Amino acid sequence: MESLERLRALCLALPETTERLSHGEPTWFVRDRKTFVMFADHHHDDRLAFWCAAAPGVQEELVAEDPERFFRPPYVGHRGWLGVYLDVDVDWAEVSEIVADAYRRIAPKSLVARLP
Repeated sequence: MESLERLRALCLALPETTERLSHGEPTWFVRDRKTFVMFADHHHDDRLAFWCAAAPGVQEELVAEDPERFFRPPYVGHRGWLGVYLDVDVDWAEVSEIVADAYRRIAPKSLVARLP
């Protein structure tokens, strides 16, 4: 699945990131403890997507701006996490930034300092 492979490459390129299944879906962790991105392969609906940590206000802004591409995910949406659809025309440069921002929200400052 191309979307999963591209998302996986973005996540695993970040410092001290690991992948394992969580709730039956590929999920990426910082230092094998804190989740920053979760793949959602038709997990709670009929859409292909991922869920990720986001800065306060980002979820609301992006969902209001483009609900065809962004959504409030179940379970973690109330904490401000962002849902990003992968079954649309994906802007992978934008996804790369969203993933990096999710990492910055979760990773300790010492790891964030290692980002370019």
